[in-house]
Amino acid sequence: MKAKSTTLRNMTSASLLGLGLFVASQASANECELKIAATDAMQFDTKELSVPATCKEVTLTLTHTGTLPKAAMGHNWVLTKAADMSAVATDGMGAGADAAYVKAGDTRVIAHTGLVGGGESTSVTFSTAGMSATEAYQFFCSFPGHWAIMQGSFKIQG
Repeated sequence: MKAKSTTLRNMTSASLLGLGLFVASQASANECELKIAATDAMQFDTKELSVPATCKEVTLTLTHTGTLPKAAMGHNWVLTKAADMSAVATDGMGAGADAAYVKAGDTRVIAHTGLVGGGESTSVTFSTAGMSATEAYQFFCSFPGHWAIMQGSFKIQG
């Protein structure tokens, strides 16, 4: 009987260890998934987003919690180095709504979503390769007139 008890205990320990590793991997994956909401009042629900340096890819989901249509109050999420934000936003205005107000081929843009209207969501997955914990990054909405208000910092936590 003692052998069965030891075997059962070892199986339980192995199962718990396996469960712990599974939970740890899920927690790590969830740290690399971000959510942000935008409103009809031209606001994001947060001014700061961050991910651990261990994230090789980040998935960001933008939800427009308002009711106004895309043409009147569309929102997107654009990520650049802080020093590039103003120029990218200005250049994006000329790109138009069909391009989500992001200039095609703009290498200063690290990632961006499409435009969404009230009640809609969109996601973007991007690599953090080349990003650094020492660099300042900004996210913003590039819909014309929004970027000056709708912005925040994005950090890689080292």
